[in-house]
Amino acid sequence: MNRVCRRSISFCSPLICSCLLFLIGFSLSLTCHASSPQNEYQRIQKKIKTQKQKLKQVKKYESSILSDIDATNRQMKEVENFLRKYRTRLANTESKMSYTEREISASRKAIDQHRQWIKRKLRTIHKYGQNADVILLLLASPDISQLIRTSKNLQYITAHEQKQVSTYQTNLTNLQSKEKQLVLLKRELTANREKVLAEEASLAAKRKQKEQLLASVKKKKSSHTMMLKEMEESAKKLLDIIKKSDEGDVFSGRGFAGLKGRLPWPVEGKVIIPYGSQKDLQFNTPVFRSGTFIESQSGSAAKAVHEGEVVFAEWFKGYGQLVIVNHGEGYHTLYGSLSEIFLRVGDIIKEKQIVGRVGNSGLVNSSGLYFELRYKGKPLNPIHWLRRK
Repeated sequence: MNRVCRRSISFCSPLICSCLLFLIGFSLSLTCHASSPQNEYQRIQKKIKTQKQKLKQVKKYESSILSDIDATNRQMKEVENFLRKYRTRLANTESKMSYTEREISASRKAIDQHRQWIKRKLRTIHKYGQNADVILLLLASPDISQLIRTSKNLQYITAHEQKQVSTYQTNLTNLQSKEKQLVLLKRELTANREKVLAEEASLAAKRKQKEQLLASVKKKKSSHTMMLKEMEESAKKLLDIIKKSDEGDVFSGRGFAGLKGRLPWPVEGKVIIPYGSQKDLQFNTPVFRSGTFIESQSGSAAKAVHEGEVVFAEWFKGYGQLVIVNHGEGYHTLYGSLSEIFLRVGDIIKEKQIVGRVGNSGLVNSSGLYFELRYKGKPLNPIHWLRRK
């Protein structure tokens, strides 16, 4: 029997041999655990299920790298808006505080003047008694008619002074109360600002962690290839937007073609990522960049290089907050990685008009502007079109 088996196996294909060996091994395993074959089966099924879940999580993670970064950028944007709002409130509160303090200072000065008058009056009362005014009038008045007139004038003056003192005391009380309220409001806004700063720091740390994780994923060629594929898909969608903008009622600008080498820079800064074909040093794979990244200070104004019509102005996966301007005759410029957008689709803009603020909403871990120039959808080297510095 063993000879027959050996002879049969020798004529089997490698695949059949592998299957037979697997079955023999599996049978031996069942024989070793014959006391609980059902438990062994369940253990194998559980292990298979666990591996499938791990594989599913890895695939899900690898396919959502850009989405995760985009979500983090959006969260950062929300925190920045929140912080900006509270900084404005804090500045307004400080301005009101300064105005109130000036009012209090002027009121206190007036009150001090009246207090000096009160002190003199009290000294007179202490010296001559409660009827000091009458005594002084009798001593100073030459006749009864003058005395009556002086007495009436004194009544008017006394009533006026009492009213002034009362008014200043009331104003001082109100202003002090107002000052306390503003101090409390300032403390509250300061606490809110610190809270927002803490949240911003937390999100910045999260973003740094994600980018470190992204860097580690890029070490795997499969993940690197998958991310490039995602970027290619985004680039195709971007091209569709540009092509659609050349359909129908198109901006009728002219003369852009003759401005090569003379366009103003969209932002002041240094080019840290150039345009064109490059090679990934780690995987030795070709990479093509359709635009250039100009490193610039956060919050700097990003300006249009020429007049045109805004055809896109919102978030775009892989590009952050993006503005696309149609300049007519097939020319478009793209402004990405913005922290703020000041335009809407359909706006007609002029050369050097601010399109938004420079930020860090794209894939580059640095503040700056991602800038592209295209002709009929085809990317051109933007440096060849900008003025030499």
